[in-house]
Amino acid sequence: MGESKPNILYFYFMNLFTTNQNKSERIARFIISLFLIPAPFIIESSNYAILLGAVGATLLFNALIGTCMIYKMLGVNTCKL
Repeated sequence: MGESKPNILYFYFMNLFTTNQNKSERIARFIISLFLIPAPFIIESSNYAILLGAVGATLLFNALIGTCMIYKMLGVNTCKL
């Protein structure tokens, strides 16, 4: 039957999550997220507290994955590979 060709979505997703943050930036995002995520539980329930929690969750995701989508849109790469 021959070799199967990789799907175009494979290349899209492999390029989507390429690392574009350096180690110190990832650590800083992780530490900041640890302070922002519990905000909805500590601060009186409000839209501001929920926004802080959402920003914290986004920073945590960025820190763990190593990819910032805003950096990707702007063409910024602080990771030296």
